[in-house]
Amino acid sequence: MAGSVNATPGFDLQPSAQRVPLKSNYITNFDFLNQYLPDTYEKEFERYGNRTIASFLRMVGAEMPSNSDLIKWAEQGRLHTKYTDCSTAAIINANEATFAVGDAGVPAFTASNSIAIRVGQTVMISDNAGGGSAKAIVTAVDYALKTFDVAFYDNAGLPVAGAGLKFTVFIYGSEFRKGTEGMAQSLEADDFIFENSPIIIKDKYAVSGSDMAQIGWVEVTTENGASGYLWYLKSEHETRLRFDDYLETAMIEAVPAGAASGAATQVADSNVGNKGSDGIFYVVENRGNIYGGGNPTTLAEWDTIISRLDKQGAIEENVVFVDRDFSFDIDDMLSKQSSNAAGGVSYGLFDNEKDMALNLGFTGFRRGYDFYKSDWKYLNDPTMRGGLPTGAGSGKVNGLLVPAGSTSVYDQILGKNAKRPFLHVRYRASETEDRRYKTWITGSAGGAETSSLDAMEVHFLSERAVCTLGANNFFLFQQ
Repeated sequence: MAGSVNATPGFDLQPSAQRVPLKSNYITNFDFLNQYLPDTYEKEFERYGNRTIASFLRMVGAEMPSNSDLIKWAEQGRLHTKYTDCSTAAIINANEATFAVGDAGVPAFTASNSIAIRVGQTVMISDNAGGGSAKAIVTAVDYALKTFDVAFYDNAGLPVAGAGLKFTVFIYGSEFRKGTEGMAQSLEADDFIFENSPIIIKDKYAVSGSDMAQIGWVEVTTENGASGYLWYLKSEHETRLRFDDYLETAMIEAVPAGAASGAATQVADSNVGNKGSDGIFYVVENRGNIYGGGNPTTLAEWDTIISRLDKQGAIEENVVFVDRDFSFDIDDMLSKQSSNAAGGVSYGLFDNEKDMALNLGFTGFRRGYDFYKSDWKYLNDPTMRGGLPTGAGSGKVNGLLVPAGSTSVYDQILGKNAKRPFLHVRYRASETEDRRYKTWITGSAGGAETSSLDAMEVHFLSERAVCTLGANNFFLFQQ
C-alpha cells in the first residue's frame, strides 16, 4: 500500500496585508530582528592596571632556607653603660655621695648580675633637669642594693642634690694608684636573643572539567602577558598573583597569638590558627621607633628622626617606603631646599647615578644620613592599607624606614657572627622538601590524574617567617 502525506504545514511566514512593519506582522517573532551582532571589544580592559602589590621584600630583603619550627638569633647589646634614673640624698657641695640606680632595665641582683659599675671607674654625673654636672670616681658598690659611692674630683662637689632629683650617670674611664691590683670585677658581653616562628600560608583555585573546555568571546590577558579565550586561565593566574601578594603582606602584618587568644585555641578545634608570627610592623612597633601625629614635613622634624638614629646603629643609608601623601610631603620639603644645601638630593646608594635610582623608583636626600624615598603601593592600594581612617589610634601607617645593608648577628648554626640583611625571609626547606613556594595540581582535569574528581584544583603553599634584625634602626610612621 502506497504511503501518503497526512498533514499540511502551516504558513506561519505569510506576508502581512499591512504595509507597515510591526512586531505582530510579517514575521511572527519580531524579536528575532533585534538580535544584532554586538560590536564587542574582545580584549578585557585593565581598569586598575597592574594590581599586584608585592615588591617591598623583593627590593629590600633576601630569602634563605630554614629547617626548624623556631628561628633564633642574637643581637649585640651596647658596649658602654649609662643609667638615666639615678638618685641621691647627698647635700650640695659634698665631697662624696651615694647614688641608687632605678633604671627599669637593670636586672634583679644575682651572684653574677646587677649594675655594671665597678670600683675605680670614673663617671660623669649630670642632673636630668639641667641643674649641673660633676665628675667622680667610684669608691664602693653594693650590687644587692644597686647603689654606688663616688668621690668627686671637684672641691665643689655636685652643684645640686636632694630628694626627688634624677641624674644620668655614664662611665668614661678609670683611675688607679701605682702598684695596685687590677679591676676587681669583669663585664660579660650580654646578647639579646630574639626568635620567630614560620607560618603556613595556603590558597587554592578550582575549576570543573566542563568549564575548562568552555571558551568565551572576551580575550583575557594576564599580568605576565599570557592571553586567550579560556576564562579559567585568568582566574588561575589571578589566584597565583593574589597568593604572591599574601606571601609579602603576611610577613608585614603577622602578629603572634597570645597564649589564651582565640587564634591559639583554634589549634585543637580546626585546621586553622596556630601561634602566629612576628611581622615587620609588629616588631618595629615593639622594638623599633615610632613617629606619630602626622608626617615629618620640615627639616627640623627630620632632625628629630636623625637624632634618634644617632642613638641607635647610625646606619649611613636608609630607605623610606611611603604612601602618596607622605611622598608629596617629602617632595614639597625637598623642593624648598637648595641642591647645595645640607638637605640636597643624594643618590649615593646607587653610586650617585640619578638614572639608576629613578628607574627603580627612588629619589633621595642627605641630611646626616642618606634617605631614599620610594612609593609603597601596599600603603596606597584601596583594598589593602590605602584609605584606612586617619584618626589617632586608627592603625594607619604612612611609611616605614628600613636601614640598607646588613648587620652582624650570632649564627647558632655557624657558631660565629655572620652578616645578615636587616630584613630577610626564612622559608622551611630540607634536602627532600622545599616549602618556599609549592604548587601542585589535583583532580582529573587539566592533565592531572590524581583522583576521580571532574575538576582541576591548583594548590599553593608556603611556610615562612620574616626576620627583622636590628629593629632599633627602623622607623614606623603612623598617623
